[in-house]
Amino acid sequence: MQRPRSIFLLALLFCVAGAAHFAIPDRYAEIMPRWVPYPMEAVYLSGILEIAGGIALLVPRVRPLAGYGLVALLVAVFPANVQMLMNAIEGGGSALYVGLLVARIPLQPLLIVWVWRAAIRRPSSSERKSADRRGPGPIAGQI
Repeated sequence: MQRPRSIFLLALLFCVAGAAHFAIPDRYAEIMPRWVPYPMEAVYLSGILEIAGGIALLVPRVRPLAGYGLVALLVAVFPANVQMLMNAIEGGGSALYVGLLVARIPLQPLLIVWVWRAAIRRPSSSERKSADRRGPGPIAGQI
């Protein structure tokens, strides 16, 4: 996937996911591990951080910083994904639902790699040359 398209899709993904924290906060609070002291506040904070990170991905000057922040956020919310799986198993969730949650676990590291490659890793010389030939990108200069 070309880097500009990848950046845009990541930004959209994080903004939509962050907005969902405000649309259905109770669903997110349910999956907070029990050791999180203020689950609803954590839901709202993670939603704000996802939206801010998604928007910041579109700004080339702060993109690497946004990438590091989003990687840290993805690592921080991983226990909630595990808790969601445990809740489904303990609550007698359907085999399909549990299977989807099991499949989701390895997707977290893949999402981290995607953020790293799109936002943090410096483009190779061939990628930079290709971008130079295409000219400025459509959003905030060359994405």
